[in-house]
Amino acid sequence: MSACFVFTVRIMTAIKHALQRDIFTPNDERLLSIVNVCKAGKKKKNCFLCATVTTERPVQVRVVKVKKSDKGDFYKRQMAWELRDLAEVDAKDASKENPEFDLHFEKVYRWVASSTAEKNSFISCIWKLNQRYLRKKVEFVNVSSQLLEELPKAEESVPSGESQSVAGGDEDALDDYQELNAREEQDIEGMMEVCEYAISNAEAFAEKLSRELQVLDGANIQSIMASEKQVNILMQLLDEALSEVDTIEGKLSSYEEMLQSVKEQMDQISQSNRLIQISNTNNGKLLDEIQFLVNYMDLSKGHIRALQDGDLSSPKGIEACINASEALLQCMDVALRPGHEKLMAVKQQQHLFTELRDTFARRLTNHLNNVFVHQFNHFSHFKMTIPQFYRSSCMSLPGHDQSSTLSQHTAELTLPKHSPLHRDLLRYAKLMEWLKNTQREKYDGLSRTYVDYMTRLYEREIKDFFEVAKIKMAGTTKEGKGNKFATLPRKESALKQETESLHGSSGKLTGSTSSLNKLAVQGSSSRRSQSSSLLDMGNMSASDLDVADRTKFDKIFEQVLSELEPLCLAEQDFISKFFKLQQHPTLAQGEVESDGGVPPRQPPPGEHRHSMSLTEKDMVRLMMNKIFQSIETELNSLIALGDKIDSFHSLYMLVKMSHHVWTAQNVDPTSYLSTTLGNVLVTVKRNFDKCISGQIRQMEEVKISKKSKVGILPFVTGFEEFAELAETIFRNAERRGDLDKAYVKLIRAVFMNVEKVANESQKTPRDVVMMENFHHIFSTQSRLKISCLETERREAKHKYTDHLQSYVINSLGQPLEKLNHFFEGVEARVAQGVREEEVSYQLAFNKQELRKVIKEYPGKEVKKGLDNLYKKVDKHLCEEESLLQVVWHSMQDEFIRQYKHFEGLIGRCYPGSGITMEFTIGDMLEYFSSIAQSH
Repeated sequence: MSACFVFTVRIMTAIKHALQRDIFTPNDERLLSIVNVCKAGKKKKNCFLCATVTTERPVQVRVVKVKKSDKGDFYKRQMAWELRDLAEVDAKDASKENPEFDLHFEKVYRWVASSTAEKNSFISCIWKLNQRYLRKKVEFVNVSSQLLEELPKAEESVPSGESQSVAGGDEDALDDYQELNAREEQDIEGMMEVCEYAISNAEAFAEKLSRELQVLDGANIQSIMASEKQVNILMQLLDEALSEVDTIEGKLSSYEEMLQSVKEQMDQISQSNRLIQISNTNNGKLLDEIQFLVNYMDLSKGHIRALQDGDLSSPKGIEACINASEALLQCMDVALRPGHEKLMAVKQQQHLFTELRDTFARRLTNHLNNVFVHQFNHFSHFKMTIPQFYRSSCMSLPGHDQSSTLSQHTAELTLPKHSPLHRDLLRYAKLMEWLKNTQREKYDGLSRTYVDYMTRLYEREIKDFFEVAKIKMAGTTKEGKGNKFATLPRKESALKQETESLHGSSGKLTGSTSSLNKLAVQGSSSRRSQSSSLLDMGNMSASDLDVADRTKFDKIFEQVLSELEPLCLAEQDFISKFFKLQQHPTLAQGEVESDGGVPPRQPPPGEHRHSMSLTEKDMVRLMMNKIFQSIETELNSLIALGDKIDSFHSLYMLVKMSHHVWTAQNVDPTSYLSTTLGNVLVTVKRNFDKCISGQIRQMEEVKISKKSKVGILPFVTGFEEFAELAETIFRNAERRGDLDKAYVKLIRAVFMNVEKVANESQKTPRDVVMMENFHHIFSTQSRLKISCLETERREAKHKYTDHLQSYVINSLGQPLEKLNHFFEGVEARVAQGVREEEVSYQLAFNKQELRKVIKEYPGKEVKKGLDNLYKKVDKHLCEEESLLQVVWHSMQDEFIRQYKHFEGLIGRCYPGSGITMEFTIGDMLEYFSSIAQSH
């Protein structure tokens, strides 16, 4: 009976596995329990009720009805109910075995299970699913209490969404089930086909299989008993084999003893060979160590002799010392291996190297100190500064004043060249590098010594150089004063000299000299006194500042900067090379400047701008600041002198200084020269701003005579001269933006003060002052074409045009005064609403009154009035601007316009009266022409 149950379970397990695979797995469901049922009271049609859960959240619990297809051996899903729709499970009888049970869904389904065990297992699974997912919603009736056991608390606490086992043994059976292979399936199907009641009466089928299995077991036992004789023979053979094995083991033991003896002998031989090999290896390593020490810690006698007694004056001796010092440095810097420092020979060699290093460093330091002293004395011995020579010459020559001595002095404004000194010292550059790497204290001491000597030397030379420059600058002014009343050819030669300077070798300034020429040739004492009010800066007047003076100053200042620039660059390049404060390759010896020549420029900034480390750059900058500490002070003093002589010098200095700063920054933006010139440029820019502010202040302080006509204001002429000079100086200059800002400040001040003077003028009408000065401003800007003042140029033209028109209209009211008043009254009546043809009926404006007024202005009287008007206009206008004919022509046009306007009013207001003027347009043209020609 038990075998039948086992077989039934295996069949149901196989069916359950097939249903899971074919029906539920594709729908993401898991089969937990199955029961083979048929409907109660009807023809038996077997089907399966399956309890399933979904594998995805939220978990759906269903009861599915599956039926085997009539057309084949496969199953199909027929109907499904949600477990939450199940209201009651009725097992019919709780005490007796009864395969019937009812499921209450929307209606009652009555089933009969194939066995009570399957029914109980299915109802137990439903009860567990109800406990887990529906929280005891389903009611169970007539069910044994053993089936309705509570789930463990830990199991109840599991969330309903997790896919865990709820069917207990059923799911375990499903997991432990091993799928039948193809042959087993064929055998089972064959047996089931032979037995017709294999499915309908599983118990009978299982009992039949059990009987057949017992028959097979008996046959197997009989077969085993029949083979006993063969087993005995096999055992005898095994005994014989064991005896042979014992014999072979004895022989192997004897062989093993023999091999052990041989092994011990081979081990002794191997140990001997290993000791010999170790000895050879040690000897080789010792030889390598000795060879290493000999190769890297042995200094030749020639090198020792060069370090102790080598000649540091001759080129060959210097070369030998360089080679010896490099060899010594290599020996001292060799990386010793562990244990070498304990060797006595190594200690002796190191002691020898230290003594040689100290001895040679001391010899080199003393020699270079002597070289510094010798070179300093060479440049300083028998050197009389130019200012001392100048003073002694002045005192020793009787009858010669200071200015005449200066004019005869032909000394060049140049700085001594130190290229021979640099060339001699650069021979020791590699030795300085050795000293820097080995004896830093002595290297720093030599650096300080060099800086001290060169500071004194350069301070004396730079002081003398700037004193000569100041004397030459002051001499230009004194010379100008001495020739104050020079004739015109002298001025022309000065202009020619300036032109050659502006277009000459320097190439810095090009442009027109018309402004300075105009200043030089104007002979009017009144105009010269007016211009001097603007240009009188410091102790000099504008009459003393001519073209030659400014040109000479420009030359002197450019010469000063041109001398300082190569001097600083050459010294900085030498310091970097000699003291090894840079990493880029040094220039070849042949590239060093020749005596008296201009040193080559630095290579492009991209080659070595970032080659020096920050510390080395700081050292170069500190040394340069100490050596040339007087340059910035002397430059500021020279700039102050030039600004005192003539504030317009600040224009020249701004352009020159800006160009040199730009050049220095392109070479090396961090160099001493770039930094120093940049600081001085700030002072120059400040002086330039002060110059502009001074001119604006003088504009505001200008005073005009009440007894004479105004004419062109001095600051207007001054602006013209300033603009012409500035355009010449700043052409293609880097600081054009500063000039444009100054232009805007000046022109706004000019506009404001022209209007101020015009409002205060008593002798000259306001319109005339405005018209003439703005015409002059407009002409100046149109001629110079200053782009930043285009707006002011249009404004000046607009003001000039407006005031010209205003002056013409106001002046023309006087020659025909009564006629003007009469027609103004007519226009007033018309404006009040009187019709034009009815004006003649007005008592004051009837035809008789019109004829009376017209008779008062015959052609002769009109010409006389115009002649008086011409004379008055001539008195108002100045000669310099030549606006008389322009104004007279404008008056002619305005007079003709008024004449036509009067004729039109007569025609409209006095129609058919036949009244006409006593003169015609042709007469007026003849009057204006004859008056203009007569004057």
